[in-house]
Amino acid sequence: MSKHNRFPASWSVRGFVLGGGSLFLSTLLAGPATAAAPSAAAALGLKPVQDDVEYEQVESGDVEKCEVQDIERDDWSGWEVLAEDGTLLRRFADTNGDKKVDLWCYFQYGVEVYRDVDANFNGKADQYRWMGTGGTRWGIDENEDGQIDRWKMISAEETTRELVHALSTADGNRFVSLLASPKELQSAGLDGERLEGLIKKASRAASNFKKFAANQRAIGRNAEWIQFAAATPGIVPADEAGVKKDVMAYENAVAMYESDGKSGQMLVGTVIRIDDAWKLIDLPVLADSGEPIAQSNGVFFTPGGLSSSLSTGSSAGNSQTQELVSALESVDSKMVSESDPKALAQLNEQRADIVEDLISAAETDAERETWTRQLVDTVSVATQSGTYPGGLKRLKALAASFRDSKSGQTDAMRAYTEYQLIGTEYIARQTEDADFAENQVWWLEQLTEFADRYPRAPETAAAKLQLALSKEFEDKETEALKFYREVATDFRGTEAAERAAGAVRRLESEGKEVDLEGRTVQGKAFRLSALRGRPVVLHYWATWCEPCKNDMKLLRGLQARYQRAGLQIVGVNIDNQRNEAEGFLKTNALPWIHLYEDGGLEGSPLAKQFGVQTLPTTMLIDSKGRLVDHNIGAAELDDAIEKLLK
Repeated sequence: MSKHNRFPASWSVRGFVLGGGSLFLSTLLAGPATAAAPSAAAALGLKPVQDDVEYEQVESGDVEKCEVQDIERDDWSGWEVLAEDGTLLRRFADTNGDKKVDLWCYFQYGVEVYRDVDANFNGKADQYRWMGTGGTRWGIDENEDGQIDRWKMISAEETTRELVHALSTADGNRFVSLLASPKELQSAGLDGERLEGLIKKASRAASNFKKFAANQRAIGRNAEWIQFAAATPGIVPADEAGVKKDVMAYENAVAMYESDGKSGQMLVGTVIRIDDAWKLIDLPVLADSGEPIAQSNGVFFTPGGLSSSLSTGSSAGNSQTQELVSALESVDSKMVSESDPKALAQLNEQRADIVEDLISAAETDAERETWTRQLVDTVSVATQSGTYPGGLKRLKALAASFRDSKSGQTDAMRAYTEYQLIGTEYIARQTEDADFAENQVWWLEQLTEFADRYPRAPETAAAKLQLALSKEFEDKETEALKFYREVATDFRGTEAAERAAGAVRRLESEGKEVDLEGRTVQGKAFRLSALRGRPVVLHYWATWCEPCKNDMKLLRGLQARYQRAGLQIVGVNIDNQRNEAEGFLKTNALPWIHLYEDGGLEGSPLAKQFGVQTLPTTMLIDSKGRLVDHNIGAAELDDAIEKLLK
C-alpha cells in the first residue's frame, strides 16, 4: 500500500474532524460528529505518516487505563491522551478554529518527538517534523503523497542518517531530497564556475544514484545509521571568487552504520549548509561497494578539489601544476563499477601518483607541505574506506621515506604522516575476525611509541589525550592523570592543554567543591555555585549524540522523583552551532538549565573546564557543591542520588 493510500477516511468526533495524518482506522470510528471525545483506543490507533518515528506505544492491556482530555489552551482546540501516571502520549489539535484537526503530535516519555502538520488546512498532512529527542528534521510534502519532497530543516547528522536509509531502500526520491538543488546552491551565495561545477556534481549524483544503490552491497535493507563523524565545519568567505556570502560546509564527513551485524563507514564527503538544512552534493564512497565516484577529497578546502581549480592562488602558479591539477580533477570525475574493484584501486593509486607529482612540482615549502598533507589524507581516507587495498602499504612506504633526512620533509610532516598511519592501520586491522582487545593494545602501544618519538609534535598532544582517556575507561586514573598533566604542561597555550588541565581538575575534584561558569543557550550568565544547597546533575550532551538523548529520558524521571529534594539538572550542550541546540530545545520539553558556548567538543570553554572528551559525560554534585562522581552512568544516578540524600 502506498503512503498516499494510507491516509484514512476522515472521522468526526465532538464536532471536529480527526484525520488526514495517520493510518486508516476501523470504520467504527468513521461517521458524523458526536458530542463525545474519542476513546483512548481510537486516539491511540492513529499512527504517524512517516515510518521511522520512535514514539511511546501502549500495551493493549493498558489502553483502557489511559485518559482523553481537552487541550487547555485558548488558541487551540482538541484532545490529549494521557497515560495512567499522567504522562502525555498524544495531542490532536485544531489550530485555526475550523473544527478539523490539523496537528497530530506523538510523544516519548512525555516529550514531543514528532508531529504531522496540515499547514494548508485541507485535511491532509503536508509537513512532517521530528523534534525533542527525535531530532530536528522538518520535511515538506508538496503534493501530499506521504513522501518528503524537500527538507526545510535537517542537521548534518540527520542528513547522513537519511542517506543510509535511502541506500538501504534504493529510494531515489529520498536521496534527491538530500541533494542541494541549483536554486539552493545559488541561494547559498555561490556563483559563476563554482556554482556551475557544484550543480554538475549534484546532477550527476542524482542521475547515477539508482545504479549506485543497486550495485552496492555494503548497506543492506536493515542497515542502521550509528554516528556522524567530521572535523569542525569551515567557512568559505564571501570575498572568494564565486562566493557572494559566507558558505559553511563540512568536508570529508563520514557516516558510520551497521548492516547485517557488521559495522561500516561511508565517506559522505562535502555537506553544505543552506539556510537551516545541510545538503549533499555528491554520491558517497562505500568501503565495500566499489561503486562510488572516486572522490576522497572535499570541494572547498582541499587542494585538488573544486575550489583549487577556481582559485587564483600560487598552487596554479606554473603550467606543470596546472596540468596536474586538471589531471587530478579528471580522476575525481571518473566512476567505476563494483564488478571491477581492481579498477577502483587503480584509480585511487593514480590519484596518489598525481598528488606525488604535485609535491615534486611545488615551488614553495608551503605548497609542498599542502600537497604532502593531501597525499597522506588521500591515501589514508581511501584505505580506511576499503577502496585502496594497497593504500596501507603505500602509506607505510611514504612514512618510511619521510624518515630519511634527505626527503625534504620537515619533522612536522613526518609526525603528521606517522600519526595518520597509526589511525589508518588501526582501522584496517578491524576485520570481521579481528581480536578487538588485541588491536586495542596494539593501538595504545603505537600511540605511546609515537609520543616518545615526537614529544613536541601537535599530534602527540592528541595521542596522549587518547591514552589518558583509555586509562580513564580502565579506571586507572593515576595513569590517566600522568598523561593529562604532560599535555597540560608540554603543550601549554593550546586547546589540547586546556582540555587536559580541565580533565586533571575533574579527576582530582571528587570530594571537593567545583564550579562551572558560562552562559545559557539564551545568552544569560550562569554560575554553578548559584545552585548551592541543592544536589546537581551536570549532563554534557549534543543533538548528534543518541545516548545523550536516551539519558535525557532518565533525567526527566529523576527530576520528577527528586523534585522535593531540590534536585537540579544542568545540561551543557556542545554542538558546533548554537542554533542546533536552540532548535532542539525549542521543541523539546527539557525544563532545566542548558548552557552553551561556541567551539564544540574540542573547543567549547564549557567542555574544556572539565576536560570532557566523550559524550555523554555526567557528573553528580552534592548540595555543598562537592563533586560526588566525575563520570557517572545515567542508569546509576538514581541509586547515587538516593544515597546522597540519606
